[in-house]
Amino acid sequence: INASPKAKGNTSVAVDEMVKTFNEEGIAAEVVQIGNKDIRGCVACGSCGKLGKCVFDDAVNEIAAKFEKADGLVVASPVYYASPNATLIACLDRLFYSSSFDKTMKVGASVVVARRGGLSSTFDVLNKYFTISGMPVASSQYWNSIHGGAPGEAKEDLEGLQTMRTLARNMSFLRVEFYSACAASMESAA
Repeated sequence: INASPKAKGNTSVAVDEMVKTFNEEGIAAEVVQIGNKDIRGCVACGSCGKLGKCVFDDAVNEIAAKFEKADGLVVASPVYYASPNATLIACLDRLFYSSSFDKTMKVGASVVVARRGGLSSTFDVLNKYFTISGMPVASSQYWNSIHGGAPGEAKEDLEGLQTMRTLARNMSFLRVEFYSACAASMESAA
């Protein structure tokens, strides 16, 4: 999920670097751009418990259907006032609360993008969605962040780009190891 309102901004630089690495690893990836979508926050109506999905039929329900089938989820956000994009928070609150499928062992990773500060606090907020859902959180060689202020500036952050590639490889490894372990467990049970 790319939460930047700029479809080709610095957050896309980070996400695109990961997608290239996923492709090299033989893993299909789809980017969903939400930063420019009108996604409202949860209103605690409880309808999702009866409907099995959020009562507001927007991008959140579309993402939920994709997330249920996926092996993992990357959420990428620009940093605004030392926190994630508000659209992403609204999306994730509703996505994780309203979807009833088991998220345990789906690999999660957050990616944060800023000109300079607020990366660690944003990274922390996003990772909590994964940890409360029993999802292993993929790490890299550094916090999953990249720096860039002006459009395209993140392409110059060579360490940040390397961090994105390592993150994607680590997510790929976790996915493969998990499914190998499941297959071995099933074989030994048979």
